[in-house]
Amino acid sequence: MTKKLHRVEICFLGTAKAVPDKHHENTHFFIQVGDRNILVDCVGNPIVRLEQAGIDPLSITDVILTHFHPDHVSGFPLLLMDLWLMGREAPLNVFGLEDVVNRAEKMMGLYDWHDWRNFYPVLFHPLPSNEKAILIDSEGVMVQASSLCHMIPSIGIRVTYQDIAIAYSSDTAPCEALVRLAEGVDLLIHEASGEGSGHSSPEQAAQIAEEAGVKKLVMIHYPPSIDHNEWVGKAQKFFSGEVSIAKDLETISL
Repeated sequence: MTKKLHRVEICFLGTAKAVPDKHHENTHFFIQVGDRNILVDCVGNPIVRLEQAGIDPLSITDVILTHFHPDHVSGFPLLLMDLWLMGREAPLNVFGLEDVVNRAEKMMGLYDWHDWRNFYPVLFHPLPSNEKAILIDSEGVMVQASSLCHMIPSIGIRVTYQDIAIAYSSDTAPCEALVRLAEGVDLLIHEASGEGSGHSSPEQAAQIAEEAGVKKLVMIHYPPSIDHNEWVGKAQKFFSGEVSIAKDLETISL
C-alpha cells in the first residue's frame, strides 16, 4: 500500500458494526490518495490491523474521527502511543467536529500524554458543522465533510483526486445532506447496519446511492452474521449500479 500504483487505494481494516467477531473488526479504513495517507476512524489496535494489511503505520498523515462512539474512536490512544514508541517525528493531523476533537484530546489527557517525552506534534483540526466543510486541500487532494443524521454529531466525507471521487457515510440515517455529499461519486461506502435510530438498512443505502447517481455502492458497518448475498440482493432492488459488501483487509483501487 505504501508504493503508489493507483490514484486512490482504499483498504478496509474492519467492516463490522458495533459488535465485531473474530473475522470482522469494527469499521475503519485507510485511504491512500495523492500525497496523503488517511486513516478514517480508529478502533481496536490500529497498528496490528495496519501491519496485517501491509501498511506502514508511520506513513499515516491524517486521522479523521467521524464521531465519538467507542466503536469508532476506541483505538485512538493506542495509535498515538504506539506511533510515539515506534519513533514517529512527523506531525499527525487529526480532524473531526469540534466536540469530537475536544473529547479526543481530553481522552489523551487522562493518560497525561503531554508528559511523554519527545512526543511528535499532534495537530487537532476542529471542523464546522456546515455541509462540505474542507478538511484537506493539498496537491490536488480535496477532502470535505458534512454533518449527517446519527444519534450524536457525526460526519460523512467526500474525497476527490484528479477525476476520482469517493464518499463515506459513516453512521447515519438517510438524509439529503448525504445525497448532496455523494453526488456523482465513483464509489459510495455506505453503512448498512439495518434500519434503526441513526442507521441505515441495505435498501436505504441503495436508495441514497441511486438518488446521488453514484457508480458503485460498497456496504460496510454491517452485522457480521449476515448473509452477504442477501444483503446485496436487498440493495440491488433499489440501486441500478454495482453493489458489493466490504470485507476485512480487502483493498479497492481506483
